[in-house]
Amino acid sequence: MIPRLSYHLSFPNPLLHTSQEGIVAYGGDLSPSRLMLAYRMGIFPWYSKRDPILWWSPDPRLILELDDFKLSRSLRKKIPQFEICFDCAFSEVIRACSSVPRRGQNGSWIVPDMIEAYENLHALGYAHSVEAYQNGTLVGGLYGVSSGSVFCGESMFAKVSDASKVALAVLVERLKEWGYDFIDCQVPTEHLKSLGAKEVSRAVFLERLSKISGSSPIESAWKMRNL
Repeated sequence: MIPRLSYHLSFPNPLLHTSQEGIVAYGGDLSPSRLMLAYRMGIFPWYSKRDPILWWSPDPRLILELDDFKLSRSLRKKIPQFEICFDCAFSEVIRACSSVPRRGQNGSWIVPDMIEAYENLHALGYAHSVEAYQNGTLVGGLYGVSSGSVFCGESMFAKVSDASKVALAVLVERLKEWGYDFIDCQVPTEHLKSLGAKEVSRAVFLERLSKISGSSPIESAWKMRNL
């Protein structure tokens, strides 16, 4: 039985109470306090319009060690073609991520309630976006949540070839400078694996989280805008 969350601000231990698919619990709400508790415990929400809120801790988990990011020669040459900005258009980015068609998916898991919840996190300084512009037009980007020294990547989009990859490449370099440990990519995909992400077991991931739970990036992180 998958536990149903009550009004109490708590989650089951994902090592002890997780379905075969990786679902930890269902229900609850998307309040900032519950979301940030979830991220600190290695849990994230992922559901469709017809579902209740589903909370996940998949096994295996996909992570990107910052030094493992594969910046190809061709991608490096493309970086100057884009203007990269941090936290300049969060709402535009998350909405673009929700509307971009994806192979094998019918609709988006970034439902209106999720958009509102992450906009609230952004206003509180927890959720962040990276934008890629060309000639003043937003052509790609990504967003995610900063939890301690882990950046939890949520989604990416690109309207121009390699725009989101360039945004990620620039983000990786900044995360190194800011003292982050790794990027949580959540669910394994071949696209992210091609960029250097790797699968780890849920147990290894949660142990890694527990060891860096008290760490945080430098105070100046995310204060810059245009790059």
